[in-house]
Amino acid sequence: MISLKEQKNSVRREALARRDALDQTWRIEMSLRIAELGAPGIDIEPGTVVAGFLPIRSEIDLRPLMSALREKGARICVPVVLDKQTIVFRELDRRAELIESGFGTVGPGPDAAVLDPSVMLMPLAAFDQRGHRLGYGAGYYDRAIARMHERGLKPRLIGTAFECQKVERVPEENHDVALDEILTELGLRHFRKADNPDLAPA
Repeated sequence: MISLKEQKNSVRREALARRDALDQTWRIEMSLRIAELGAPGIDIEPGTVVAGFLPIRSEIDLRPLMSALREKGARICVPVVLDKQTIVFRELDRRAELIESGFGTVGPGPDAAVLDPSVMLMPLAAFDQRGHRLGYGAGYYDRAIARMHERGLKPRLIGTAFECQKVERVPEENHDVALDEILTELGLRHFRKADNPDLAPA
């Protein structure tokens, strides 16, 4: 009997291997395409706080999209690792000095404002057609979202990935948080939660 953890690890390895195999130039072109497709579909009011992320390894580069959303009036923030359990979202100002923030990532230093995002552009290893997301295994985003829910905040969750990271089914647990939407090089797609009894509540 394969444990749930082993199932997740297997799905994660296979999806990330496909992403890693993508041509680097193609990844850059698709990151620009994702900005072109995503910015019009992500309706925000000026001042809306949007969490993105700075890319590591073979991730989508969201900087073009974050720039486009900033032009629409968004305040952009990115995750910074505080410890083995916690991330916070610090404002990414053009003048902000970036420091190492764990796991090969960089982010604004402690002088930057800590914000509560209304929209979260989330990295992932794999996703499925039900809206389930498989992260990298550390659980940072799940805990951050849970803390926001405890405070009555309910951010819009948009997974960001290349289409090759889609799998037939992501193994899920009761505490896993489902996505509202997924943004890939094919565009922004919404998950119809009311029509899907298997979809975990966000």
